[in-house]
Amino acid sequence: MKKYKYLFTLILGLSVVGCSDLEENAISQLEPDERTVDLATVETTIAGGYAQLSARAFLSRGLGLSIMLRSDMVAIGNPTTAAERIEMDQFTISATNPLILNNSRPERSFWPRLYQMVRGANETLREIEVLEEQDAGVKEELTARARFLRGYAYYHLVRLFGAVPYLDEMTPTVEASEAERTDVDVVYSNIIADFEFAKEWLPDSRTNRALPAKSAAGAYLASVYLTRQDYQSAYNEATDVINNAGRYNLELEPNYANLFDAALTDLSLEPIFVIDFVGTNINDESRDYLAAFTGFYGQGTYYPSGGWSVMVPALPVYETWDDGDYRKEVSIDDTAFDNAGNLLDFTQFSSVDPRNANRPHISKYTRMAGSLPQANTAGRDSHSNYQQMRYAEVLLIAAEAAIEIGRTAEADDFINMVRERARNGDGTGAPSAVPANISGATIEDVLEERRLELCFEHKRWYDIVRRDLGREVFGPNGFEGQGPQNFDPSRDYLLPIPPLEITNNPNLSQNPGF
Repeated sequence: MKKYKYLFTLILGLSVVGCSDLEENAISQLEPDERTVDLATVETTIAGGYAQLSARAFLSRGLGLSIMLRSDMVAIGNPTTAAERIEMDQFTISATNPLILNNSRPERSFWPRLYQMVRGANETLREIEVLEEQDAGVKEELTARARFLRGYAYYHLVRLFGAVPYLDEMTPTVEASEAERTDVDVVYSNIIADFEFAKEWLPDSRTNRALPAKSAAGAYLASVYLTRQDYQSAYNEATDVINNAGRYNLELEPNYANLFDAALTDLSLEPIFVIDFVGTNINDESRDYLAAFTGFYGQGTYYPSGGWSVMVPALPVYETWDDGDYRKEVSIDDTAFDNAGNLLDFTQFSSVDPRNANRPHISKYTRMAGSLPQANTAGRDSHSNYQQMRYAEVLLIAAEAAIEIGRTAEADDFINMVRERARNGDGTGAPSAVPANISGATIEDVLEERRLELCFEHKRWYDIVRRDLGREVFGPNGFEGQGPQNFDPSRDYLLPIPPLEITNNPNLSQNPGF
């Protein structure tokens, strides 16, 4: 093995990223072949990589705020919230937005955190190279786990920023610190290769779905192909998961609400890959901030302190959603108790605190955080599971791809499986008439089904981008009406590359419009 000083920070131009589990392992400053590497070492390293998923800078707060506010389903509620959040919502984002990269606190930013995931995966792969022989399949499973994480991280990076520096386990430090942006097609080819390897070597299923199984790799392959508009491959991968649902131990959860109940979600067979919060606060990490950001001040329905009324659906999101659809009841609170025990209509929320928006609030995160006793205010120290990929999404990927390749009858069947579950509600009463079965589904139909079924699960912004829906959904007839007025499709489908990275690495270039 060649003696290179490999990049450990994996933050271009930055030498240290705080609050990283990986940094606690001081021996990682040595090459794997310069120190003792055993199976426990490798397991610790890959666990550190996966720990980045629950970082506050990722979907719990930084990136979660950004892509939800940039969608047409969520808008700013509290007008006094931080400017960087308002920028995301209004498409007035500055290149120095600290949610992307906070120069003084990089650990609170999602650009560094995504590359920390890459770092954890690449360091794992390098350690596996010098790991002594193990039982058959052990190295391959560890490699698959690492490559799944790397593919997952780059799948976010390439959709957020376009061409990004692609760093693998063989990238020397000197090259990484001067890396140019890798062509989007090359990044996607590498993502596909990682997921394909993972699909081959991961186990069929896992009890703990915070770790990927074969089904997760196949589902993400389907999603990547859908994004790349390779609809035949997307159909093949999605239907492979569907056809092997029994082998993979997958099925639709009978009660949609159970997916967002911390006490019940681990018992469900629908989740394919989740971020699992464990109710532990480590230096403000591993915390479920979305409960606070989507709740409101003084809301006592789920926990005494309530939230901050930051991410609140635009009113037409609520008004246009049929009341007969059980998913609306689960996903949105239009009434809530205050701390005095008064039941409030949403038009009264500001009477508790003027910072509260008088609009129905998202309940998927507040109801989950409130399912178990909390050691911290606003439900942040919760046992929530963020749904990253679940069986219903695979059905809808298959439906969208099927329509594109002319198999509309199959698409109808996949959509109707999801709709039937919604009609059955909690299973205790007569089924609703809404949503009715569909026949002759169109692309618009399946995108609408995704919007409702996967609402507030970090999917809508990526759908808007891949289907070039921005002009439509942010126009005067969109849910947000006359705002935001600043959306520019030539600029706003991508985020800016952090200027500090460009300063430190002149081979990087900026995205158009920033």
